[in-house]
Amino acid sequence: MVDAHRDVLHGYLTRGREALRWKVEGLGEHDARRPLTPTGTNVLGLVHHVGVCAAEYFGVTFGRPFEGPLPDVDADPHADLVVTADLSLAETLALTDRMWDHADATITALDLEAPGRVPWWPDERGHVTLQRVLVHMVAEAHRHAGHADILRETIDGLAGLRPDSTNLPDGMVWTDHVARVEATAREAAARHGG
Repeated sequence: MVDAHRDVLHGYLTRGREALRWKVEGLGEHDARRPLTPTGTNVLGLVHHVGVCAAEYFGVTFGRPFEGPLPDVDADPHADLVVTADLSLAETLALTDRMWDHADATITALDLEAPGRVPWWPDERGHVTLQRVLVHMVAEAHRHAGHADILRETIDGLAGLRPDSTNLPDGMVWTDHVARVEATAREAAARHGG
């Protein structure tokens, strides 16, 4: 039963990271990295950030540190969200895949109740179990997959959950939908102010 719960959580985490990873596929170096929000959010940065989180939460937390380069987020809190120019897109994705392989090995090796300690969390919350870290990382992966979905749509219109199932209605005329949303927003503002 416990393994079944772990497998369910691991499955949700895997789907979240696959959705996130899909958002960078087919992009060139510039489009993958260019800032698309006032805070500099970019698709490759999100993919890399979630990979780094996986390497650290499933590595350091459980005494299984990732063997490989990780950005120094103590020196620069945004270091994991900006992939340096010396790493190509392909190299970054390969590194991210290694981070996820390391995370998967930890998830597979440990029971849900396996204890760990998140050293960057306050001490009163820092003592965790694999289950708590899995739930945290499911939320992290899916949150950022949603961000990446919006960013990618801004770049070239690609939207949806996965290539084989976008979770979007077939035959939708998006220009009509956007016009309807805009008309509704204007009507609401006229009726209610703002």
